Amino acid sequence: MELYNPLSQRIEPFTLGDAPVTVYVCGVTPYDTTHLGHAFTYTTFDILIRYLESHGHEVRYAQNVTDIDDDVLRKAKQVGEDWMALGNRWTAHFIRDMQSLNVRPPDFYPRATDMIPDIVGEVQQLLTAGVAYEAGGSVYFHVDAWPEFGKLSHLAPHEMLPIANERGNRPDDPNKQAPLDFVLWQAQAPGEPAWESPWGLGRPGWHIECSTMSHRFLGATLDIHGGGADLAFPHHESEIAQAEAVGEQRPFVRFWMHTAMVRHEGEKMSKSLGNLVMVRDLLQTWSPDGLRLYMAAHHYREAWSHDERELAEGEQVARALCQAATVAGGPGEPLSGLAALPEFDQAMDHDLDTLAAEKVMAGLANEIVRGAQAGRNVAPAQDALRRMARVFGLRLDAPGPEPRVVAGWAEHLKRFAD
Repeated sequence: MELYNPLSQRIEPFTLGDAPVTVYVCGVTPYDTTHLGHAFTYTTFDILIRYLESHGHEVRYAQNVTDIDDDVLRKAKQVGEDWMALGNRWTAHFIRDMQSLNVRPPDFYPRATDMIPDIVGEVQQLLTAGVAYEAGGSVYFHVDAWPEFGKLSHLAPHEMLPIANERGNRPDDPNKQAPLDFVLWQAQAPGEPAWESPWGLGRPGWHIECSTMSHRFLGATLDIHGGGADLAFPHHESEIAQAEAVGEQRPFVRFWMHTAMVRHEGEKMSKSLGNLVMVRDLLQTWSPDGLRLYMAAHHYREAWSHDERELAEGEQVARALCQAATVAGGPGEPLSGLAALPEFDQAMDHDLDTLAAEKVMAGLANEIVRGAQAGRNVAPAQDALRRMARVFGLRLDAPGPEPRVVAGWAEHLKRFAD
């Protein structure tokens, strides 16, 4: 398999051994409902993990919940709701949306607030390593002490600052030694939740949460770390700095995978523009299979715009695949369909080309229907089609999500349901 490596900016071999493949994907910040961009990210990694498992690889998958964050606290204050209750409610909504889409659950699903002692420990290590400093009860990562900062985003410092400022950086913080320095531990603000630390009451910074959780559940080096393209900088860049500044085991991540932005009518989806396309709304009209095939018809690294006509095409493909999987054949010459499997694998092995793989499935579906009409035994080809459909997370004629999906998410849901 080959994957695009943002560090080298090239497609490179993704070598696999006998050890489990470790995958960490940044999860939601639970202060609103699941939109199409979220669904694109999590179905993409669901397909990747299913594909790896279909080839006999064990996958250990972790996804976090950023349950303590400026956005969560701001929204809780705005609506007059306890921040924890707000986070639990929207996380439960997200879980139910993932169940509906037949997205398999992660093996580990930690909340940031579950990890406070671990986070404090990692911050202490960074202070000991001399790449962090304490000021005013907060602790900051000193970017100038890490010369490799920027190796993922390939941005110059003057390019970094405006992007970081758009995404939560506070360049005028008087405690900072430099504008790009970022918070590892934030001193308590009046009225905000806080936890004990050697530096006083406070809460963790955004970036340290993810690197700590990935270390805790998946080890020092990850095979794949994923998330939306908007997380590449500053979030993932900062994660690398934190993780690689201490300890001798490098790299922190072998391959970064970033899903492209999903737009609506050419504009970025945002709450301020009021143009978010919600998964729950889409599922009122379209099937989970149709929605998944619609998203998979776009390469994960290429930005795209939501288009109802394309969604209708995804629904048509879903119906065609279901028809092919269930059509009754005859006693005639068997149709094996096995030739489609290496074509499917070739597409998936080339940087997860789901569009090409989807075309292979659609082509086999057409062959099956024609074969059945000619009286051929299409059962072998239907088996091949179902193998590919499972990788795409399709239900086909099943009445609901896979039992593994239902049971796994239900177990996680216990911690968040009201």
